[in-house]
Amino acid sequence: MPPEHQHAPKLLDVVRDKLRLKHYSIRTEDAYVDWIRRFIIFHKNRHPKEMGIPEIEAYLTHLAVKHNVAASTQNQAFSALLFLYRDVLEIELDGRIDAMRAKKPQRLPTVLTPDEVRRVIANLDGVHRLIAQILYGSGLRLLECLRLRVKDLDFARYEITIRQGKGFKDRRTMLPRTLVAPLQTHLDTVRTLYEADLRDGLCNVYLPFALAQKYPTAPREWLWQYVFPAANHSKDQRTGLIRRHHLDESSIQKAVRHAAQQTDIDKHVTCHTFRHSFATHLLENGYDIRTVQELLGHNDVSTTMIYTHVLNRGGLAVRSPLD
Repeated sequence: MPPEHQHAPKLLDVVRDKLRLKHYSIRTEDAYVDWIRRFIIFHKNRHPKEMGIPEIEAYLTHLAVKHNVAASTQNQAFSALLFLYRDVLEIELDGRIDAMRAKKPQRLPTVLTPDEVRRVIANLDGVHRLIAQILYGSGLRLLECLRLRVKDLDFARYEITIRQGKGFKDRRTMLPRTLVAPLQTHLDTVRTLYEADLRDGLCNVYLPFALAQKYPTAPREWLWQYVFPAANHSKDQRTGLIRRHHLDESSIQKAVRHAAQQTDIDKHVTCHTFRHSFATHLLENGYDIRTVQELLGHNDVSTTMIYTHVLNRGGLAVRSPLD
C-alpha cells in the first residue's frame, strides 16, 4: 500500500505502545490511556499537539474543583499528561503548570495492636490467612505479595525478595520462620496444580520485560511460577494468551474486610493495615528507623517517619506528667 494511503496509528494506540516499551504495568497503562482520553474529550476532541500548558491547567483545575478528586488521583492525571507530551509527542512543556491542586489530607495510618492483628488473622482461612500473615510478618504491599514467584522465597536464609516493587525497585525483607512450614506445604499444593498445567500444555506464566523471549523455557519452569496462582486460567490482556495469573487482590481484600467485621475492633482494617502495623511494631520494639525504611522500600525516610506518630507511647513518645 502506498504511504499516502496508509493510516497513521491512533494516538492512544501509540501511547499504549510507548508505555509497554517502557515496561509500565497494565494498570498504569489503562489508567494513563483513560486520563489522556478524558483530557481530549474535555477539550472537545482537539488534538494534544494543538494544546499545551493552559489546557493542562484548565483540566487539572476542573478535576479538583468540579470533581473534587483526591490529590493522588489528580497527580496520576498530571503524570499521564506529562507522559503524553514528553514521551509520546516529544514536546517539552516550557513553563510552570499552575493548576489548582487537590488538597492532600494529612491522615495518620490505621495501626492494629499485636493482639488485634492475631484476632483478624484468626478469622481468615487457607490461602487468605497465609497471605495476611506475610503482609504483617514481612511488611509487603498486597500486590507485591501476590506477584511473588517461587524463586523469590529463600527458606535457607529466611528472606523474601520483592522484585519490581513500587518505583521498579527490588528489595529484600525477612521471611518469618513460623511461615516456613505453612509456605512449603502450600507450595506442594501449587506444584500439583503446576504439573497438571504442564501435562495439559497450559503452563505459560507471564514474564516481565520480554524475558520470555530471552529465556523461552522460563514460563514453564517451576521457579518462575506464582506462589499464589489463580484457581482458573484467563486471557492475557496484552498478548491474548491463555495462562494462569496470580490471585486477584479483590478476593483477599474482601476476606480481610469480612474477618475484621467478625471482631469487635472499631478500626477501618484493610490489607494495607497489616503493613502499617508491621512498621509500627518494629519501631515499638526498638528497631532503627533506617532499617524499617529499607524493609518497607521507602525512597525517603520522611515517609517512614509517619509511623513514629502512631507509636503506642502517647504524643511524640513523651510520658504524660499525669501518668
